[in-house]
Amino acid sequence: MNDHTLAGAYAMDALDPLDARRFERHLASCDACAQEVAELRETAARLGVATAVPPPPSMKESVLAQAARTSQHVPPIPARRGRLVVVIAGAAAAAVIAVAVVFGLSSSDANQRLNDAQQRGDAIAAVLTASDATLMTGTVSGGGDATVVMSHHMDELVFTAAGLPAAAGYELWLVGPAGNREAGPVSVSGHGMAAPMVASGLRPGDRLMLMAGHTAVLDMRL
Repeated sequence: MNDHTLAGAYAMDALDPLDARRFERHLASCDACAQEVAELRETAARLGVATAVPPPPSMKESVLAQAARTSQHVPPIPARRGRLVVVIAGAAAAAVIAVAVVFGLSSSDANQRLNDAQQRGDAIAAVLTASDATLMTGTVSGGGDATVVMSHHMDELVFTAAGLPAAAGYELWLVGPAGNREAGPVSVSGHGMAAPMVASGLRPGDRLMLMAGHTAVLDMRL
């Protein structure tokens, strides 16, 4: 295996100890891989922050009371997925628990949302640890910065952004020779942080466009 292709998996702590030690020897003499690892780790941190939800002040007492009455089942985390799944799926799971406590959702509803959060975390981690993972950044018109990690081998990308100004609504589109395809609405917090999302179905020649209403505020060639 080409050592250069291990940067994404190493950045996410998804290598076994033998491969990790081998890659670290390579890393000591490869500035390009060192930079790629640093950028991917920064992106993973941004993705984790984007999924975090500040708990309400009363959540601690409510969660403790609920935990005392309910048998606990910890959702399994796939082996060798590294910190990214723990950070993203864990943050999303905490948000689901808070919602379940506050609004009294049934345990089956909460479990379904926990499973959904874990699947999203797995999908994001798969792109970031792909052998051809490529990181790109762009500036959003009107304010904000976008980060994209793309894998042409998987035909998928992960999108997130920070510092977005308030807008009626944001949507992500893939535009290219294969036609224009809506990747989905972008969920933005009150602090301008876009929750990470996976866009599938990349085609050669595609561009990624972020729309605010009818205006393109980001246009990135993939």
